[in-house]
Amino acid sequence: MFVKLLEAIFGCHHSRYSFPVTMRGAGRRTQAASLTGTYVACLECGKEFPYDWQEMRVITSPQRHRERVAALATKHAA
Repeated sequence: MFVKLLEAIFGCHHSRYSFPVTMRGAGRRTQAASLTGTYVACLECGKEFPYDWQEMRVITSPQRHRERVAALATKHAA
């Protein structure tokens, strides 16, 4: 808990990202790429984040992304 508090205060703010990278084929995917197949990396600390090409933004909440995809699937089915 103490480490998370220090990281929140002094940690990386993830303000600069790499260009989105899309994983192709049946190769191993990183945890960040497992949600959409595309990820970006923070240029300061190297942490990877899922990226959504449809909205062209970094996904901060995987749960919110799943809800959005479900809503779009329902909309297209109607």
